[in-house]
Amino acid sequence: MGYTAVHADWGRLDASLGDLGCGRAWADVHRVKGLVLTCPECRGRVFARVSHYRVRHFYHQVRPENCELANESPEHHLLKLELAMAARAAGWRAELEVSNEARTWRADVMVVDEHDRPFMALEAQLSPMTPDEARMRTDRYAQDAVAVCWVALEDRPWERIVPSLRVRFPRSRGESWTVWHGMARYTWAPRTLKAKAKWVHITCPLGDAVQWILEGRVHALTGPDGTVRWTAPAYKQLAVARARMEADAETAKRAADAERRRAEAERWAAAAEQRRRLAQQRARERKAEVQRLKPFFEQTGLDATLWQVFTQMVRSASGKAIQYGNPGPAYGDGLPLYARPTWESVEFQLAGVVCPDPEALAGWPKDLTILVPNRTWLSRVQAAARTPLKVAVLDPVTGHSDFVRVVSRPSPSPLVRPIGRSG
Repeated sequence: MGYTAVHADWGRLDASLGDLGCGRAWADVHRVKGLVLTCPECRGRVFARVSHYRVRHFYHQVRPENCELANESPEHHLLKLELAMAARAAGWRAELEVSNEARTWRADVMVVDEHDRPFMALEAQLSPMTPDEARMRTDRYAQDAVAVCWVALEDRPWERIVPSLRVRFPRSRGESWTVWHGMARYTWAPRTLKAKAKWVHITCPLGDAVQWILEGRVHALTGPDGTVRWTAPAYKQLAVARARMEADAETAKRAADAERRRAEAERWAAAAEQRRRLAQQRARERKAEVQRLKPFFEQTGLDATLWQVFTQMVRSASGKAIQYGNPGPAYGDGLPLYARPTWESVEFQLAGVVCPDPEALAGWPKDLTILVPNRTWLSRVQAAARTPLKVAVLDPVTGHSDFVRVVSRPSPSPLVRPIGRSG
């Protein structure tokens, strides 16, 4: 059943209007024998009657399967009429079941402006529709410069992507249709980034919502997440202010992060440069140390290229900071090794001698460690020992460390007793 019909002479009839939109009375069409009225959708014959809801409409004597007007539900029929009545109550002219000339759309209710141009379509959409279909049908209206508001009774998958309202059917006689989703306000207090902000759907009579939409007091606003809501300009401005504040904060954060990364890169670069300079300084110091000890290497037969490895083994074995003195006769022309008792200490103390002359080992201090690079040197020390000796064999070629206590004996060959080994 529909609200419109076509008469050959009178033209288009609208049962929701007192004069049927053509200057005729309801009595001229209701129960009039021989009157021929046709459906504007399928061109089939229709008749005028009043439903048990006291609503005037036109019906098909034989309902065709392919006519949307003939097969719409009672809920759709009543909601369509309510939308038209709400638009008229707001002071606008609204026509039911209007199609464009190309028949690319047919509006349940078409609201026209003061120049009799289609202005906004109010669609009672109760049947299933996909989001893509909703976009496509909305775009068809937009091609003719017509806005649209889709109205449903239940949550639909398309209602968040096109301008829409969700309404509630009156529960009892005397109650009005109620909007309970789609019309929203923006809450944000206090207006700081720390305060939560959100859209809250408001409940209002359908007539008020239609009036606000037609008068431009609310607009369809598409949020950053693609959700479309009807809201007042003040709430839109508030949401924009919040978005701008968030964007400014994000910009400031990105700038701060960029500055932090730049400063960190500068610190890393400075540290790398410092490490490079220290490495160069140490290389120079090692080169100078090797040059200083060149006579010692020549005298003892030590390999200068392995001296750094030997020094690292000494440092690892002692676990202390070390430094070398100058070879001299006080310790058999060996190289004095000084160690710092603790990392906090300032003074270095004599801790050992590297490769002393074995012939100078008579009366050697018992707590003074002799350091040699191989077992050949150990054998020479053993052969010349006159007192108990502590010997550390640190081989830079193999990386092995032996700690040997040499015990002197009257016999020509001293007894050797290992006291430890690592490597």
